[in-house]
Amino acid sequence: MKKAVWYSNRDIRIEEVPRPVPGPDEMVVKILSCGICGSDLVEWYRLPRAPLVPGHEIGGEVAETGTSVKKYKPGDRVFIAPKIPCNECSYCKNGCFPVCSNVKERLPGGFIEYILVSRSLIEHGTYLLPDTISYNQSTFIEPLACTVRAQRLAELRKGQTVTVLGCGTAGILHIKLAAAMHCRITAADISAERLAFAERSGAEEIIDMSDTGSTAETDDSMPKTDAVIICTSALSAVEEAWKRVDKGGAVVFFAVPAPEEKVDIPINYFWTREVRILTSYYCGPPDIEEAMRLIETGTVEVDDMITHELPLDDIQKGYRLAAGGGESLKIIIKPHLQ
Repeated sequence: MKKAVWYSNRDIRIEEVPRPVPGPDEMVVKILSCGICGSDLVEWYRLPRAPLVPGHEIGGEVAETGTSVKKYKPGDRVFIAPKIPCNECSYCKNGCFPVCSNVKERLPGGFIEYILVSRSLIEHGTYLLPDTISYNQSTFIEPLACTVRAQRLAELRKGQTVTVLGCGTAGILHIKLAAAMHCRITAADISAERLAFAERSGAEEIIDMSDTGSTAETDDSMPKTDAVIICTSALSAVEEAWKRVDKGGAVVFFAVPAPEEKVDIPINYFWTREVRILTSYYCGPPDIEEAMRLIETGTVEVDDMITHELPLDDIQKGYRLAAGGGESLKIIIKPHLQ
């Protein structure tokens, strides 16, 4: 079988390896769809573990089960979480699942034809897909779950105001989820195509950051919002966030600048305004369940975000498209597509 091995964004190699054989308490899943995530493009984050098989947004079908596996059977349609919390440590008990201190097993990379799924992932990280959720739609479960968690951390509520900085896949999911809560949404990006998509997805105010990298308004005259969600690593977005957040509001770093970049926080200005600065990384089981409900009910529509479906052999092209932005949005790799 084929797998994609990532050495860098410009060096992804297709290699042949034997198809896995499950042990008694394991199962093999055929990967039918796997999305390219924005985090897959962040080299400073991925390079320390290279070479690796990337891909964590999957939809697949159980191909083979070990003799002890009773929970699933061949032919079952499944989504598998990238990693699972222990549910026992103090972090998990406080609802901080992404920082669980006991995470040991992770989903094998999804840019491959078949993966071997361990017993713990079978028991605690595998979800049956409803018939109404397609394999392509299942690639949005994990990123939407992360979106759900971030907006909950921001305490965003129905009818409030939100600014989304960066309108790639993550930004559009934030816009769609906020629109489902009837929030008033401002969207900013440097891409005219992505801004147009943001508007179609529910953003009422559009800010084109391509000319100057920031708006011409002063800090005092600029409209403020209850939450500002940063979905880009650009430092200009951070500066924009400081200007856009209202008193009592929250700035959420859903994406972050590179480690060598310096971020200045106007903490004295925020102190008297009770502004919260938050980070949001990954999700937990309740968020996954909520994301599946949102997709299954059509509350958050995701099919219109898919711009490309490519075979595994074209994954390098997929990375170029994802990094280039513009008219490309969600790129899905289909390992068994010829």
